[in-house]
Amino acid sequence: MLRREKSHQFLQHKACPPSKPCLHRNLGLTQATISGVGIIIGAGIYALIGIGAESAGNALWLAFLIGGIIATLTGLSYGELSSMFPRDAEEYDYTKHAFGRKIALVIGWMLIVTAAVAIATVALSFAQYLHSLTNIPILWTAIILVVGIASIDYCGLKQSCIINTLLTVVSVGGLLLIIGAGFKNLSSINLLDMPQGFPGVLSAAAVLFFAYMGFENVARLAEETKDPRRTIPSAMILSMTISAVVYILVAVAVVAIVPWQQLATAEAPMALVAETLWGKGAFIVLALIALIATAGTALMEMVTASRFIYGVAQEKALPKAFAQIDKKTATPYRAIELLLILAVVSLFFDNIRLVANIATATLFITFIIINLTVIILRVKEPKMRRVFRVPGSIAGIPVIPILGAITCAGLLYFSIQNILAIV
Repeated sequence: MLRREKSHQFLQHKACPPSKPCLHRNLGLTQATISGVGIIIGAGIYALIGIGAESAGNALWLAFLIGGIIATLTGLSYGELSSMFPRDAEEYDYTKHAFGRKIALVIGWMLIVTAAVAIATVALSFAQYLHSLTNIPILWTAIILVVGIASIDYCGLKQSCIINTLLTVVSVGGLLLIIGAGFKNLSSINLLDMPQGFPGVLSAAAVLFFAYMGFENVARLAEETKDPRRTIPSAMILSMTISAVVYILVAVAVVAIVPWQQLATAEAPMALVAETLWGKGAFIVLALIALIATAGTALMEMVTASRFIYGVAQEKALPKAFAQIDKKTATPYRAIELLLILAVVSLFFDNIRLVANIATATLFITFIIINLTVIILRVKEPKMRRVFRVPGSIAGIPVIPILGAITCAGLLYFSIQNILAIV
């Protein structure tokens, strides 16, 4: 009884003392979903699609499909856990209850590093597109972007989400133009042409999984979302589904427009697709859209990751300074500063292929733990309140998290292989 009472108390959102600044609950389902789509759709499709084409060939769409299925399996696990623990320190909270504080702290730091590397990856993508237009040095452009998005994040969540909504509309609009044009040429290509066979598709799926990175970050907006127990799982699954459909359609369209061999060597692959369709002017337009998309992704990654740091600090697993909230902007400014420093340091890898694979490898490890957490908590805390429950169980053990853990382990293998091939 005592254990259940403690669990119930943990789930209650602590009221904010009048004298203490707190995060504000401003987000509904629509805003949370748009935030999720804004985080997901960005660097993965605009920059890494060329890297994926090198391994998957015309079967690029299959790599995105595989990544989407695996992300969905883990997304369902996140949905159940976020309905149990609607707080910003999501993965830390989940693993602490399943594995204990020490393992939770390791996962927490791994996710902080993953977020910093992910922001660096997106910033390098932004810089590559800008370099294709202006020849401005890639590293300095990336550093300026990271500082800029940190400044926007500091101004407040509502402002960040408004900017992200505008950027998301533009970036998705650019992809829809590509989809509409590319589907006219479908009859002329073999969508199952795999230059490296099915292992090449899996290798592509491992790096392109970065394109789905962000769906789990929706849960980090829990303390700034209305009715988070219901809103967060729905927003997470909706944003992931929308993004997966867009990715698969884009993957089919681009190989119908430009041979995969050219995509594989392009510095600005989506801009090359536009140039092939509509001429040099379109290259500039799509490059600008890519800049908007990657900037939006980097911004929302910064927003959600800083909230995660804030949440972990609230749990006293990080110095309490990182839980400090600015009185004027209601943002965790110390957490933003930490993330800014780590992201800038990560930029000095200066290799988007390497940093993307490092980010996905650490993410797969985290996702394996998350899926196992669902299974363990079903056994340890069977009566704990779950507004959302992963469907399908055998002898009380949920099947989907088992599949999620196994498939993430499979792609982790290919991520490690990709990293070893680069270094």
